Amino acid sequence: MALIVQKYGGTSVGSPERIKNVAKRVAKARAEGHDVVVVVSAMSGETNRLVALAHEMQEFPDPRELDVVLATGEQVTIGLLAMALKDIGVPAKSYTGWQVAVQTDDAHTKARIDHIDGGKMRADLKEGRVVIVAGFQGVTAGGDISTLGRGGSDTSAVALAAALEADECQIYTDVDGVYTTDPRVVPLPALLLAGMSTISFEEMLELASLGSKVLQIRSVEFAGKYKVRLRVLSSLEDGGEGTLITFEEDENMEQAVVKGIAFDKNQARINVRGVSDKPGIAYQILGSVADANIEVDMIIQNVGAQGTTDFSFTVPRGDYKQTLDLMNGLKDSLGAAEVNGDDTVCKVSIVGVGMRSHSGVAAQMFRAMAEEGINIQMISTSEIKVSVLIDEKYMELATRVLHKTFGLEQA
Repeated sequence: MALIVQKYGGTSVGSPERIKNVAKRVAKARAEGHDVVVVVSAMSGETNRLVALAHEMQEFPDPRELDVVLATGEQVTIGLLAMALKDIGVPAKSYTGWQVAVQTDDAHTKARIDHIDGGKMRADLKEGRVVIVAGFQGVTAGGDISTLGRGGSDTSAVALAAALEADECQIYTDVDGVYTTDPRVVPLPALLLAGMSTISFEEMLELASLGSKVLQIRSVEFAGKYKVRLRVLSSLEDGGEGTLITFEEDENMEQAVVKGIAFDKNQARINVRGVSDKPGIAYQILGSVADANIEVDMIIQNVGAQGTTDFSFTVPRGDYKQTLDLMNGLKDSLGAAEVNGDDTVCKVSIVGVGMRSHSGVAAQMFRAMAEEGINIQMISTSEIKVSVLIDEKYMELATRVLHKTFGLEQA
């Protein structure tokens, strides 16, 4: 008997029929002798609907009240799934994030998990019940409802698996594993299957951070920190082993220079031009952004000329206007000549552990893009990835070209 945490995303629970299918899958795992904890997202489209409602009330919704609204999506799903399980004779009990006591910090809409009290869940499992927990949400030390940000249900699932010391955390989604890139952009990309071509924790972490939607980055970070066995499977098809994220090095990693192509539309570029080229200017700019709880991704500071320099960085597209307003408010104190930006950009990245032992990979990437007339605006690198910022209209073309350039087509 194993303890398994299963997570089902919005598409997997997008209709009453699909919720009933999830119930059957959970019942099957329980019939095989496993203890099962299920984490679910809101039904597909529901979170977007709730966000739109909030924006009808306020241009910039109050974060605390926005969390109160957003948390209702998952609450509906857990109740419906519990009903579906009980209807087929499986004892089940649903919990919101605050009932389980997923304790978080106070950063509303972007909260981070501090700790989880597994007492109620263990007691229910001991009584033979399936435990259903609302993903994406928790509770602050002050008793306020909090949410973990987009994709937070993945993080909830992995965190629960860590807290309960589960044997495996299974992420069920609308694809049957981790692909070399998004199959909606590149037809028939190669599937990275456990036992055939596994993906390392480092590679999955990079792909998640760079825009791959199959797993949320914080869930991969949790898995790495607590060594949670993590597997991605399809909730829409039966059978298949999915993709296992492994912590062991691939013996054939030198053969796979690039393992995947990721892209991210959720990007906006901010330019602060003509600031003084002196120590501390980067802190003056980025410190204020950090204080506003806005995440910064790519950063470029040009070589100074005549005592001034240009500073550019990227932020999530949803934070573009706020960041632009913030920089314009600081323009005089920074002594900047100009503040502008662009929210029609995207990031495209290549990822692979094998890049550590191969030279010329970045040059190969840049040449392929140059041959297609794609201009590169910013570049960011690490040992196992190269990312470029380009015009959003070239995103799909760049992804297809790089997928072919690095030989990732399905055999």
